[in-house]
Amino acid sequence: MDALRDRDPAHIGAYTLLARLGAGGMGQVYLARSPGGRLVAIKVIRDEITDHPEALARFRREVETVRAVRSAYTANLIDASLDVAPYWLATEYVSGPTLGKAVGERGALPAETCRGVLAALAEGLAAVHAHGVTHRDLKPQNVILATQGPSLIDFGIARGAGQTALTEAGFAPGTPGFTAPEVLIRNEVGPAADVFALGATLAYAATGRPPFGMGEPAGVSYRAVHEPIDLAGVEPELAALVEACVAKDPAERPGLGEVIARCGVRAALVEDPFYAGLAQLAEAVPQTPPTGQAGATVPVPPAHPPLGAHELPTAGAPNGYGYTPTQVSGPTQAVRRRRIAPWRVAVAMAVAVGVAYVLMAPDDDKGGGSAAGGDRSPGPSSSAASKEAPAYAGDKLDRTLWYSDTGECQLPPEERAGNGFMGSISDADDPDAGTETLTLDGKVRIGFRDKYATEGKAPYYVTVSVKPPHDIDPSTGKPVEGLLADNANVGYTSKPVDVYGGSNPGDWKYVTYPDDFNSWVRGKPSPAIPLTNDPGDWTVQFHHIRTPDDYSSVFCRGFTVK
Repeated sequence: MDALRDRDPAHIGAYTLLARLGAGGMGQVYLARSPGGRLVAIKVIRDEITDHPEALARFRREVETVRAVRSAYTANLIDASLDVAPYWLATEYVSGPTLGKAVGERGALPAETCRGVLAALAEGLAAVHAHGVTHRDLKPQNVILATQGPSLIDFGIARGAGQTALTEAGFAPGTPGFTAPEVLIRNEVGPAADVFALGATLAYAATGRPPFGMGEPAGVSYRAVHEPIDLAGVEPELAALVEACVAKDPAERPGLGEVIARCGVRAALVEDPFYAGLAQLAEAVPQTPPTGQAGATVPVPPAHPPLGAHELPTAGAPNGYGYTPTQVSGPTQAVRRRRIAPWRVAVAMAVAVGVAYVLMAPDDDKGGGSAAGGDRSPGPSSSAASKEAPAYAGDKLDRTLWYSDTGECQLPPEERAGNGFMGSISDADDPDAGTETLTLDGKVRIGFRDKYATEGKAPYYVTVSVKPPHDIDPSTGKPVEGLLADNANVGYTSKPVDVYGGSNPGDWKYVTYPDDFNSWVRGKPSPAIPLTNDPGDWTVQFHHIRTPDDYSSVFCRGFTVK
């Protein structure tokens, strides 16, 4: 979780805000405290979502779907205001790490712990299915390892039996690698698809690896449809159960009752010392908002009565327990893409205002473009620095997106660089041009440096990723059309460079898009596409890289191709 920002309100309704839990295409999620002291997660819906009739109808439909669902395995909906903007929801706050975070920090789970988690999640899904609701996005990031046992969260695309989905035509719900073949091919959603996702989630827990590998989302989804799941090294009996859950034919998958029986659980999961250790990875909860935190109370109309369980969205945020609302498919971007001439490229650089602008303004040097920096303090820590330069940055699952309307990325950085770290984005042919609107001929110059670098620091390698607004088909270099589009990869990356390299450690280091960028899948590069191939909001991230498969974002920005 992150501290509140100056522009955040101090209260939403009767709730006192304590911290930011995450953000995404649907809105911002806060940790808050009720007047009686109960911790809740409050999701405030973005204005542009409420202005889109179909998206707002989808959101209200989700509330109705989960109104009747009340389960020990889900985060219950406590309060809501859905009549007049701003629209918001308050759900129970479930303390604990996501399964994704736990595996990332502790590695694969022992077979017995996996059986306990699998049985508990199967029991939870059965309770949800009993209400006629399917989850539709079960994955490690949507499982919270609470002290009393796992909880299912993020029912943002949950659907009741007989309801019609309001997702954009041509896009399947779910996450590549965890979405069942029948959903990808026929958009056929049902309880069996949740069983597939359950099996894929347990494969990740048992191996510590993505169940169908990494790479472009379309490739991952192709493997989920046509290739076997990765269960190398898993105890045979557990592997057989997971294989049954992820059978390509939904009719061949076991029911949840059979899954529970085959787990053969003989003791409560809370008695498992390994599981207890995972639950202790939960991040400490702030008791009060920061002193002097700015912001005003958000007035709201009388709220609805308690509505039952609702999604408590999550993200794979590495620092603690993060929530990210499920993103609506991109109708607004699709419309924008059809309206504009492909030969004209304009990059609009969002410039923050007020305090945020002061902290992010460049110094008097000509770093060019829109920069990020801070007050005088050491640059990136050398304690975690790599000794040798990695050859490249491989692809990985990454849902980070930059939005031009807010000028921010919806997920926080995975790692903190020092306050002296600066990044810039500018016109490759006119680096000194103003940053509010840059008209380009197709190339972007991206720079970075440590403003307060000194001699003798250990190498700190940085790679830059540039991510188009949509999934790209490698064979055409154009956006993917159809059910497999998800845009959950890191994008195109530059060759890693030591931020302290060169004769002057504090000098700017530059890379040019698309010239210096490739997409790397299984060690093989594919060249970056021209900006004109995919108009819309592009995401730029700066990463601290240690090996081709081990790198963490330290700063995020973006630009818009019009």
